[in-house]
Amino acid sequence: MNIVNYCKDSYNELVHKTTWPSRSELTNSAVVVLIASLCIALVIFVMDQIFRFVMETIYGLF
Repeated sequence: MNIVNYCKDSYNELVHKTTWPSRSELTNSAVVVLIASLCIALVIFVMDQIFRFVMETIYGLF
């Protein structure tokens, strides 16, 4: 019986009490996440290149 009540309460909350974002809000959020991900990837790439340069300078392996 508890599982049935839980499912009913969950459905009621999702349908009546949850505020869903509009399409434009969702698109804006996706763009922000995409830009942030690209910035983080760029920072990691630059750090990797610097580390590689330092290792090549010190050890001369590559």
